[in-house]
Amino acid sequence: MDLHHRLLIINPGSTSTKIAVFHDDAPLFAETLRHGSADLARFRTVAAQFSFRRDLILQALEGHGVPLGSLTAVVGRGGLLRPVAGGTYRVDAAMLEELSQAVHGEHASNLGALLAHDIAQAAGGVPAFIVDPVVVDELQPVARLTGLPEMPRRSIFHALNQKAVARRAADDLGRRYTEVNLIVAHLGGGISVGAHRRGRVIDVNNALDGEGPMSPERAGTVPSLGLVSLAFSWKHTLREVGRMLVGQGGLVAHVGSNDARKVEERIAAGDQVARAAYEAMAYQVAKEVGRAAVALEGKVDRIVLTGGLAHSSLLTGWIAEQVGWIAPVAVYPGEDEMAALVSGALRVLRGEEPAGEYREAGE
Repeated sequence: MDLHHRLLIINPGSTSTKIAVFHDDAPLFAETLRHGSADLARFRTVAAQFSFRRDLILQALEGHGVPLGSLTAVVGRGGLLRPVAGGTYRVDAAMLEELSQAVHGEHASNLGALLAHDIAQAAGGVPAFIVDPVVVDELQPVARLTGLPEMPRRSIFHALNQKAVARRAADDLGRRYTEVNLIVAHLGGGISVGAHRRGRVIDVNNALDGEGPMSPERAGTVPSLGLVSLAFSWKHTLREVGRMLVGQGGLVAHVGSNDARKVEERIAAGDQVARAAYEAMAYQVAKEVGRAAVALEGKVDRIVLTGGLAHSSLLTGWIAEQVGWIAPVAVYPGEDEMAALVSGALRVLRGEEPAGEYREAGE
């Protein structure tokens, strides 16, 4: 007998909570619950927003006529946890404690598992999961070392979208994700390029820490001594330097905008400064793809371009021109985090793969 599943998906962001209910792969409804600055200013920490956001989710479910008892699982966006391998994880006590205490850092995504667990309990104790959090770490040992033993490389990247799109690309090749070698470039506000070897991301730039290509609002890799000199020039505070690297770097620093559409309009109007910056970003992505090809020893089945910026045929065209000699290039524009969370949960619920146990991960 075929079993069907009704899933509640919860994806908390800094100023909103995206929710959706799926019947198997089909969305029944999706809604973005927006939170004004005045609403959130009442809370000293992200964890303190828990009840506020939970109540809004429950009200939305009631408004859409979805009884809690009809849910068979609840899936939350994974937050800042200790490093784990990719996959779908059951929300357990160890995970809840670390996220509620922000042991590994504070971020709105930490609420995903907390909200999923609470609502799953209210729905009769159905399973609660997270899928491919940003801390997915499958780096091969040689990829961890830098020239400073005190500063090993960390794996923090767009794991949810990279893994989901990699599976789509493998399907389109008529093969399993665990049978192919792919290079996946997530092109968005931040840019991460991962070397996927038979289902594991063995090397990837840590865009959060400033590695890799510049992006619409991040500086990417910059000369180390120049950065040290800037930081110790006493012209800027530590916070200001941080903002120059993340938030005010990349295209923002060069052309004053993180909106690729506006940058392309300026290029079309003949703006050579905008063109130079946009081309440089494409060039840096292409170089990062080359680095990933080395990690895969040149054995690459596909190069995959995804994320919001992959809607730009100009940008993806420039990148493809520079890396097409490595492997064929496939473009999967945008990102659908909600569908990726659904797919991860369904693979477990359908018995296609086991759920990971967080309390045992990394120990």
